[in-house]
Amino acid sequence: MDRINHVAIPVNDIADAVKWYQDSFSCNVAYLDDTWALLDFENISLALVLPEQHAAHFAIERKDAANFGSLTLHRDKTKSVYIEDPWSNNLEILQINKNG
Repeated sequence: MDRINHVAIPVNDIADAVKWYQDSFSCNVAYLDDTWALLDFENISLALVLPEQHAAHFAIERKDAANFGSLTLHRDKTKSVYIEDPWSNNLEILQINKNG
């Protein structure tokens, strides 16, 4: 069974959004810079992204992510490809270790 890694939502100010989510909910900051943040909740991660850089999307982990298109290496060392489903929803197909 595939696993949803994270859901990404656009926000206008990363720092303000991180503060609001941390003040409102129990979550940990896994990554933070001026352009995006990743918050870990118990069951899933939430990515906060700038709308001019990423559309709202959810990421699915796959061992065969490259079958969906050319993978891009990201600054957090993950590799993925962005696609649309037939209903124009944005998905990120995230490469996971082929042995794990």
